[in-house]
Amino acid sequence: MSVKVLVPTVLQKYTDNQAVLECEGSNVKELVETLEETYPGFKGRLRDEQGKLRRFLNFYVNSEDIRFLDHEKTALNDGDEVSIVPAVAGG
Repeated sequence: MSVKVLVPTVLQKYTDNQAVLECEGSNVKELVETLEETYPGFKGRLRDEQGKLRRFLNFYVNSEDIRFLDHEKTALNDGDEVSIVPAVAGG
């Protein structure tokens, strides 16, 4: 099962400067583990010290925020698109 992952510019230095990745995983949690296997150290940029997804990174599956789905347990299907989007703050 192949899932497309869209990586923001700020994190592309951890993915050999690739903006779009093809990965596998039955849910978001497995996808993060697969990303770590392929790009060692990348998971450390996605997870905090407690192992949770970083608070200022938003994950979307087919444009749906996983916080409103099943968080890391959000199921992935062949052809899904996962976007990693850094939160933007300002005023």
